[in-house]
Amino acid sequence: MLSPSGSENSFVFLEGSPKPTPSASYTQPDPLLDKIHPSLLPSYIPGSTRAYAHDWSRTGTGGEIKPNGRHFVDSYGRVCSLRGVNVSGCSKTPMNHDHGTFPGNHEVVTFVGRPFPLEEAPEHFARLKRWGLTFIRFLVTWEAVEHAGLGVYDKEYLTYVRKLLLLLPSFGLSAFVVVHQDVWSRYSGGSGAPAWTLEAVGFDLHALEESGAAWLLGVKGGGHVEAERGIWPCGYQKLAAATMATCFWAGDTFAPKLKITMPGGQTKPVQQYLQDAFLDMYATVVQALDGLDGVIGFEVMNEPHRGYIELPSLHKFDYNTDLHLSHTPSAFESFMLGSGFPTLVAHWTRSFPVPTRLTSRSVLNSASRKAWRPDGPTQGMCVWEMHGVWGWDNNKNEGVVLRENYFVKDPMTGRKVDWYTDFYYPFLKRWTDRARKAMSSDKMFFVEPIPNEFCPPSWAGEHQLPNMVFTPHWYDLNALFNKAFGDFSVNVQGLSRGMFPLKALYWGQQGARENYSLQIQNIVDHGYQVLGEKPILIGECGIPMDMNKKEAFESDNWKWQERMMDAMMTGLERSLVGFTLWNYNPDNDDIRGDDWNGENFSWFSRRRGLPRSLLDLDQFSFTLDNGGRILSSIVRPYAAKTAGIPTRFEYEMNTGTFIFEWRSPESKDNIVLTARETEIFVPSLITYGRKLVVSGLSAGDKYTYDETRQTLFIVPRDGSSGRMHKIAVSVDPPLRSQFEVNTFWGDFGEVILSGLVVFVVLFAIIKYYFYM
Repeated sequence: MLSPSGSENSFVFLEGSPKPTPSASYTQPDPLLDKIHPSLLPSYIPGSTRAYAHDWSRTGTGGEIKPNGRHFVDSYGRVCSLRGVNVSGCSKTPMNHDHGTFPGNHEVVTFVGRPFPLEEAPEHFARLKRWGLTFIRFLVTWEAVEHAGLGVYDKEYLTYVRKLLLLLPSFGLSAFVVVHQDVWSRYSGGSGAPAWTLEAVGFDLHALEESGAAWLLGVKGGGHVEAERGIWPCGYQKLAAATMATCFWAGDTFAPKLKITMPGGQTKPVQQYLQDAFLDMYATVVQALDGLDGVIGFEVMNEPHRGYIELPSLHKFDYNTDLHLSHTPSAFESFMLGSGFPTLVAHWTRSFPVPTRLTSRSVLNSASRKAWRPDGPTQGMCVWEMHGVWGWDNNKNEGVVLRENYFVKDPMTGRKVDWYTDFYYPFLKRWTDRARKAMSSDKMFFVEPIPNEFCPPSWAGEHQLPNMVFTPHWYDLNALFNKAFGDFSVNVQGLSRGMFPLKALYWGQQGARENYSLQIQNIVDHGYQVLGEKPILIGECGIPMDMNKKEAFESDNWKWQERMMDAMMTGLERSLVGFTLWNYNPDNDDIRGDDWNGENFSWFSRRRGLPRSLLDLDQFSFTLDNGGRILSSIVRPYAAKTAGIPTRFEYEMNTGTFIFEWRSPESKDNIVLTARETEIFVPSLITYGRKLVVSGLSAGDKYTYDETRQTLFIVPRDGSSGRMHKIAVSVDPPLRSQFEVNTFWGDFGEVILSGLVVFVVLFAIIKYYFYM
């Protein structure tokens, strides 16, 4: 095992200093590049720089991480596998959030200290570094920045975030920043936009829940019991969130009469008002974080939703795309409820084999509470009634739909609208233009489609962004909906797209791995088909820790969580794309979970760990692992920096073995490689007390493993164009198996064969006695 050299910058060659002569088998560097990795020297000893595999600072990458075709590359042209976490789920709510007084006092909330106080940052960053999860999707919300009112930015919060992210490079971490939202806002049942955005459109914050315009119990500490579990996504279809999304994306088209009065007395159309406010806020965030080496890009918005746009009927939502659970009013019913009319609404409950079924109907808003403020811009009228979408028939004493297909076509021209091409892509263009003006140097732009949708075919050509990274999300929707995982798994993605039902069913751990691999690969393949050679990173993916009726909290046996996480990680590894897991939340506990809509995804809980006073932040310290659960499924080897193109990676967590294959670049790859050394993260969690065995190397290839840096360094002798490389890595003695990778035939094959034998014997006996 080699010791690090004395200089942190030992591999940086300054202008005017002699540079090493590269091996003839490697591509000559571009003369514009000012750095060549010392591994090009014939005498180079693997691992003799101070770098470690999962270090994304300038020290570890020789400069900046950049997109190159479908890959991220460092300054030496090595392909980077970015693997990390979302930090953090607790950032959806302010530090002084009070379940009892919500939604009051919204002007004086503070997010300073979200995701954790500044003084605690070394603990958390050191832990993520030890676990190899060094790429962060960092959450901020619009509310955190601008909660006090239009144009009033929380400078204390922005200063706090800057100081926090300024620490990233010293731990080898890097991040991209996302302005996060779910269901528009906390005040409509999710997270994201400040309260004043709803008030500006005319909503009464204190009437949204009673009128049925929003479901708020989940942001007030609920969502944990069966009757409340998983309801929050239905908020996208309720009046408040759907109206806000529609006005934000397409207010000019569908709500042109809605004008917002500005402080100076002039008015703005609602779309211009909301988008301008959002973009001004975003530019302020970019300016506050400009120049930070640890921030490589920005994401415009988490899980955007189209609201009512393209809704074909006001009388129902699409069961295949919109969750139906608990009371689920149609768009028309939500209009009437918000206008104070008691309305009969369908109630849906969980069922099998379909997820939910209609079981009853109930009258909601019996108190006739109106969601609209009489002093708002609509003067107490529903904005959709104001636009003639529906009305109240006084003779029949009932509401009537007047324009059934209002949200499908442009009301002025009759042209059919498309949310992506007419509204989303133009907004992305505005966003990148504003963000680039606020930057001193170009960053990457991370964007995603509507949740659970493949990359739309229209996202090509002129609709693509500069330095664009596609960041879709993936979850096992069946396991999330039921908060359960076992030997039986279902491909919901396939079922929703017409897959033959029996083909969508999988058995055992092997089946779960195949199921998840197929679903994730479908997302990735569709992205490449549409976008071409653009990088793809799975922005969110995770598992519920409170699955199977929270039995693991009592038994401390996390076998099903380990198996589900392993299946998901296996699918991600096979797809060869980076990802950021949902989520690392220090505030998680067994009772409240992540304390937002009943979710409990964080596999780290500080309440289960050692107090800070007993922590040793050294990377070789096992004290950092305290509070972590299912780490054997999460902390896994991966090829962080590859001197070539990765073509295959397979890891078996039950033995600690992995296979990695890669190819030396060819001219078609358009990669200028100025390094021979490949760096693979191999966690000390699996190597401690064991010998690392590397096989498959060719004669003349060199390697070393430094357990203190958790890095396997490999320098092949021959890196000629197109050459294939393959290694098999194991530990001796092997790891103790966590579970059996069971299959259908392994579990039932003997029984089935025995039954077949009995059937054949009986058939032969019957035939002999009755037909001979």
